[in-house]
Amino acid sequence: MVKKTAFSRFQKIIRDYYKKNRRDLPWRNTKDPYHILVSEMMLQQTQVSRVLAKYQEFLSKFARLKDLADADFKDVLTVWKGLGYNRRASYLHELSKKVIKEHKGRIPCDFEVLDTFPGIGMNTAGSILVFAFNMPTIFIETNIRRVFIHFFFPKRTKIFDREIFPLIEKTLDKKHPREWYFALIDYGAMLGKLSKN
Repeated sequence: MVKKTAFSRFQKIIRDYYKKNRRDLPWRNTKDPYHILVSEMMLQQTQVSRVLAKYQEFLSKFARLKDLADADFKDVLTVWKGLGYNRRASYLHELSKKVIKEHKGRIPCDFEVLDTFPGIGMNTAGSILVFAFNMPTIFIETNIRRVFIHFFFPKRTKIFDREIFPLIEKTLDKKHPREWYFALIDYGAMLGKLSKN
């Protein structure tokens, strides 16, 4: 059982780090659900540096969701080149058509609906709700997992997400989930760099 004081100390450490070391990433400077969707699809299993090189180019070519839906997939793939996992480009293209057809061109702020979209599982659905709509939703990704393992499971080697989810829920800033997750992700990215050295 983790004490409440441990949670408060954890939150303070994460927030203090973020205040001094916040990364300025283009997808953090928008609340446009389409832009957030593009960034989240690109960031799946791909390093931030590679996404930085492609994100603006992609949005210059397909500025609106409708532009992407109307595009020939061959053109989508041309812009996607260099990111790898081309299936994600296919999912994004397919998804854009679905949103235009079934949701009047608006990305829904509904977890159950997002979770049914191609290429979007529960964690990507959660991240879209947090970053595009500032909804206090529980999700996990590599950097977040790394942070919670570092603080709460330092001596264990095999930790399951089901053990981490309650900790994410207990420490979540429900008023400012967007900023809180940015802070967690940045702290996790720092830990990732340290582990490589």
